[in-house]
Amino acid sequence: MSQNTQARDSDALLQQLLDEREITAVVHRYAAALDQKDWPLLASCFVPDATADYETIGRLEGYAAIEDLCRNALSNMARTQHLIGNVEVSVNGDTATSSCYLHAQHIRPEFPGGDSNIIAGRYQDTLVRTDQGWRIKQRSLQVWWSFGNPEIHQ
Repeated sequence: MSQNTQARDSDALLQQLLDEREITAVVHRYAAALDQKDWPLLASCFVPDATADYETIGRLEGYAAIEDLCRNALSNMARTQHLIGNVEVSVNGDTATSSCYLHAQHIRPEFPGGDSNIIAGRYQDTLVRTDQGWRIKQRSLQVWWSFGNPEIHQ
C-alpha cells in the first residue's frame, strides 16, 4: 500500500470518527436543550424543514412545529431529565442515520392524578451535513413503555 493510499485511508477514517462524534453530540444537545428549555440550542439540532414522527402524537412538519410541541409539552414542568444512551451512528457521505435509547423523566408537582411521567423508547434519526455541522432532517420516536401520569404534559 502506498503512502498516499494510507494517508487517504487515515483521513477518511479520521473524518468518519469526527462525524460520528459530532452526530452523537447533536443527539445529546437535543436532550440538554429540552431539559434547559433552551430553544435556540434546540434549533441548533435541526434543519429548518425537519420532520418528526412522535409515536402517539403524530407527524410534525418543519422545525417550528417541533419546537412548538416541545415548548407546550415541557412549559409546565418543574424539571425534566432526558437521558440518551446506546447511540449508534452510520455515516454515508453528507447523510447519516443514528439510533439512540431515551429515558425521560418529567415532573409537575401537585398535579391531579400524579406529578410524574416517565417515557422510554428509541429515537431514530436521519441527519445531513450543513455549513453549520450535522443537523437532524428527520426524527422518529418509538415509545417502548411509559409510567406515571401522561396528563402532566397538557
